Amino acid sequence: MVPLLPAIDPTGDRPAYRQLADALRAAIESGEIGPGEQLPSERSLMEQSGTARGTVRQAIAQLRVEGLIEIEHGRGAFVRRRPVVRRVAHDRFARRHREEGQAAYLAEMAAEGRAPEVEVLEVAPHDAPDDVADRLELGTNRKVLVRSRRYLADGQPMELATSYIPWDLAKGTQMTKANTGPGGIYARLEENGHRLARFAEEVAARMPSPEEARALRLVAGVPVMTVVRTAFDTKGRAVEVCDTVMASDRYVLSYELPAR
Repeated sequence: MVPLLPAIDPTGDRPAYRQLADALRAAIESGEIGPGEQLPSERSLMEQSGTARGTVRQAIAQLRVEGLIEIEHGRGAFVRRRPVVRRVAHDRFARRHREEGQAAYLAEMAAEGRAPEVEVLEVAPHDAPDDVADRLELGTNRKVLVRSRRYLADGQPMELATSYIPWDLAKGTQMTKANTGPGGIYARLEENGHRLARFAEEVAARMPSPEEARALRLVAGVPVMTVVRTAFDTKGRAVEVCDTVMASDRYVLSYELPAR
């Protein structure tokens, strides 16, 4: 169904294409035009809004830059299907998940009813970057195991993650293999005597690099969230740093904080 668009005010402070984009955005956000549904044709939008073709195309381009729609050549503009995963911070690293043989991402996707897939891109020792060496307090011995992965849900790329583990903790363990075994990295660390006590995360946002945009299949204008997590054992040692780049339109980060 074609939404009823408000009249465009040619004398208003906002350009006509922005007014039209506002109206279409509101229709998308309210569900009047749902995920996967096609936007009205250029001709229909021109007739409804009383604007020229160039104005309609500018409005469509604006929504595409915002990541709300995608263009299928020869067919038209469609509202992006954006199933959002709720990443619940207070539960995702619960020890019960590791004891049940599930790493955090697998447990998260199971809770969402999604089909997870993990692509291991690299597993190799390297010298730690300066910021990682500082977070891990490595001193002069900067050798770490680097594990890079791409995570997907139902075939859709969700995030890129690179873990850095001090080499003295990783060497000779299953962590140096592509398949780390049930429960993932954290289960292996705890098996080796490094019981995890806490995690510290720093969250930021930025535009993706071209390589990140390709790997996550991002449309133009969609930013990424970055989450840098440091895991500490019960003795206060930093045992892993994980640098994650997440598609911002595919996640909601949920945090539960105590009132002290």
